[in-house]
Amino acid sequence: VAAALTSTGLCAHASCPDPRSAPQASAYHAISLPAMQPPPGEFAAQQREGAQRFVGTWLVSDTIEGSPFADAIIQWHGDGTEFENVNLPILGGNICLGEWLPIDNSHIRRKHMGWMVSNGALIGYFTEVEIDTISPNGLSYYGTTEQKFFDVNGNPQGGVTGTSSATRLFR
Repeated sequence: VAAALTSTGLCAHASCPDPRSAPQASAYHAISLPAMQPPPGEFAAQQREGAQRFVGTWLVSDTIEGSPFADAIIQWHGDGTEFENVNLPILGGNICLGEWLPIDNSHIRRKHMGWMVSNGALIGYFTEVEIDTISPNGLSYYGTTEQKFFDVNGNPQGGVTGTSSATRLFR
């Protein structure tokens, strides 16, 4: 994310800040975030059951625009939520949360949002949509991602695409 923002003129880290670094009152910005709605319609029981193959803990390698970006430990939960711990500097933020829905028996769609912070100040947020395909044996998956960046007023600030490849650590 930070590398991509540098190309748009912004420099930031995306995700949660260090709670020991209390923001100054003058740096506070109230932001109204858009709702990321799931696709319409119901999923068949077979699709939901097949998607449960993603549930577990994974080691994931991410690229942005074809270049290595970061590695993460991601837990996919059976309730459709996920938790991600990225190997980025802690003070810039390295914890993310999201949700996922099954597309079919071997594909899911992940939706992710996070804050963008530069020098301790909130400068905006990002959204990410990822489509992942699990291997037939359930031990790996591969995905494509699209991230979009917004300033504190919700104005688009560019975007990037990337890939994710993962290996199951444990279920």
